[in-house]
Amino acid sequence: MRKILTVIFAILLATTNYALAEGDLWDNYGDQNVYGQKPVSDEEFEKALESKKGKQKRDKNIPKGKNIQQSNETELINKMSEDLPTLLVPLTLVVDENQTIPIGYYQVIGKKENGKPHLKFYQAHYLIADVPAIETNDDFNQNTISFVKLIQTSPKQVKILFGSLDFNAFAVIGTADEN
Repeated sequence: MRKILTVIFAILLATTNYALAEGDLWDNYGDQNVYGQKPVSDEEFEKALESKKGKQKRDKNIPKGKNIQQSNETELINKMSEDLPTLLVPLTLVVDENQTIPIGYYQVIGKKENGKPHLKFYQAHYLIADVPAIETNDDFNQNTISFVKLIQTSPKQVKILFGSLDFNAFAVIGTADEN
């Protein structure tokens, strides 16, 4: 019985393919082109790298077929005009007998109607008030182009400063009596 086991073990040992090559065990497994890849020489690899170095990458933000010649400053200014300045009104304002501006946040749009500037106060897409304004060349020492600011000049009056690409203006509005 011992001889039979020794002979079987010897046959198994002789027929088994041990990978005794350099590298890992997969070096001798199957064909080199098992995965459909062709071997590449060092020269071909270097040539491929050199061909990619000369090409410039296309900016993916620019749509194909359009040539846009615009500086970064112009792009920034165009985007600023889309953003409406927001104003916090901390007290109720009285524009006239028919219009009041309650406490809240408002987006302010400056428009010229019949050559006269108006400040339009919006909440969402609802027009809350239309305030006539006085156009000026003063930028009110603001750091931005598009701005709106509220300054209380007295307990019964506030001054709203507005600036945009189109014009700068201000409006003086009375506050509601709080007795």
